[in-house]
Amino acid sequence: MEQVEKQGQIVLQEVVRLNRYLAMAGVASRRAAEELILAGDVKVNGKVVTDLATKVHPRNDTVTVGGKRVSIGGNLVYILLHKPKDYITTVSDERGRRTVMDLVNIRERVYPVGRLDRNTSGVLLLTNDGDLANKLMHPSSEVVKSYHVSLNKSLDEAHAKKIVSGVYLEDGKTAPCELDIIPGTKSKEVVIHIHEGKNRQVRRMFESLGYEIEKLHRIAYAGLTLSGLSRGKWRFLTEKEVRGLKNLVGLPTH
Repeated sequence: MEQVEKQGQIVLQEVVRLNRYLAMAGVASRRAAEELILAGDVKVNGKVVTDLATKVHPRNDTVTVGGKRVSIGGNLVYILLHKPKDYITTVSDERGRRTVMDLVNIRERVYPVGRLDRNTSGVLLLTNDGDLANKLMHPSSEVVKSYHVSLNKSLDEAHAKKIVSGVYLEDGKTAPCELDIIPGTKSKEVVIHIHEGKNRQVRRMFESLGYEIEKLHRIAYAGLTLSGLSRGKWRFLTEKEVRGLKNLVGLPTH
C-alpha cells in the first residue's frame, strides 16, 4: 500500500485492512476499530462486515460506522487537553455523563489516546491520527507517563521501594518505575513515572499497599506537559511536538 501525504491530507493509493482504514479516518485506534467490526457496527458498500481480514479501497468502497460514512483525506489533528476531574475519557457516554469531547469543539472528529479515569486530571492527547495513537498506546513503545500523587498518609520507605521494583496486581506484576518524593510534604505527595498502561494502574499500585489516593494528576505524557494550559482548556500541538511524538514511536515525520 502506498501512502501519500499532501498538505496535511492522507491519500491511500491501494487496498488497506479495514481496521487500519478506520484508524486513519479518525474513528478509533486499530484495536478499538476491530471491536467495532466484530460488533457488526461497520458496513462496507452497504453490507455488515465482521471479518477482521477485510480490505477496502479508499477511493472505490463506501465505509460506514453506525450509519455514518467515514473517509480518509481530512486534516490530521493533534490536541493537548488539560482534563479536569469528573469528565469521562470517551467520545460519548450512554449514561449522559460529561466527556472530554464536551471540552473540545472542533470540526474534525478526534478521539482520546488512552484513558484517564473520571477522578484523574491532567495531560490528555486527542487526535485523528490512528497510526500515531496505536503506536503510542502499544506496550512495546514504553511511553513514559508521569503523575503527581497525593496520598492519605505518608509513604513508607519500604513501600516506596516495592513500588519502584514492581508490585503484584490482579493482572500481573508492574514493571520497574521511578518515584520521587516531593520535598516538604512528609512523603504524602510523590511523582511517579511509569511506562505501562494497565487499567487504573497508579491507583491500584498504591491501594495494594494500603494507601488511598486523594488526588491524581497526570503531569506529563510522552514528553508533553501542561505548561501554560489551564484546567479544561486545550491547544493544538506544534509541528515540533508532533514530530517528537512520531520520532518517539518510530513513525516517519514527512
